[in-house]
Amino acid sequence: MNLRVIQLKKYYLGFSAIMVLISIIFFFTIKLNLGVDFKGGDLLQLQYAQTINKDALNSTLDSLVNEVPQLKNRRLQYSEDNTIVLRTEQLTDAQKNTVLSKLTEKTGKYELVKYDTVGPTIGKELTSNALTALLIGSLLIIVYITIRFEFVYAIAGVAAVLHDVIIAMGLIAFLKYEINTPFIAAILTILGYSMNDTIVVFDRIRENDAKDGKVKSFAEIIEESVNQVYMRSLFTSLTTLLSITVLLLFGGDSLRTFNTALFIGMIFGTYSSIFVASPLVYLMRKYRKKRKNTDNHDKN
Repeated sequence: MNLRVIQLKKYYLGFSAIMVLISIIFFFTIKLNLGVDFKGGDLLQLQYAQTINKDALNSTLDSLVNEVPQLKNRRLQYSEDNTIVLRTEQLTDAQKNTVLSKLTEKTGKYELVKYDTVGPTIGKELTSNALTALLIGSLLIIVYITIRFEFVYAIAGVAAVLHDVIIAMGLIAFLKYEINTPFIAAILTILGYSMNDTIVVFDRIRENDAKDGKVKSFAEIIEESVNQVYMRSLFTSLTTLLSITVLLLFGGDSLRTFNTALFIGMIFGTYSSIFVASPLVYLMRKYRKKRKNTDNHDKN
């Protein structure tokens, strides 16, 4: 199959622009469902000795909402071995004891396996650190690609990576999955994976440009290069997606956000390395050449 990434660039870039716009709308209208890690709150992990009666558990928590208002926005997660994870806004010691004693009375004996409290200050600090990590990662990518290739490749590469990250975050916001610390790991993994895929394409473009740049147009070189490496990208991504699919099916709720973000990011990361990064390099190189010719004409 012959991919015409330059001839059909308007369609590919148009599709990406629409997906990014939709994702940004989701991000600002629905907003991310920040978990305890980022907005602060309490996490209680309970393991019951018997099979959990979900109806009794929920009705018990509902009956406590007037006394413990934080339970109104609770999140319950069921795991194997009769274990539940209860996430709420931050509780006082008295409220926590009330909840635990009422659960013992109404739902049976259990063991408090884990109890974590994250204050709002720590949550804000984690959010700030996550954004800083993304910013530093993008800057390092620009420096690396500029040194190894040239500046237009760096801008195109970062634009393609941001395209993947924005779409992944927008779709996670749309799905209303809880954002926790592993989600940041997923975003950074997407960033690295997508950039690695993009560099493979860039490397082939540079190699063919050095060899045939005097006899072929840059558009021809890009299309030839993409067609030489795209099957490698597809096969690599497919094997990775198969592993992620298994995790999605059997990884449990605790890894749902992480696995879903990775799944979305891998799909769009493969797409952007082929259909976004390369056309952007072509357009920026073309603009730079046109501007250079205009400047020379003005000087003459």
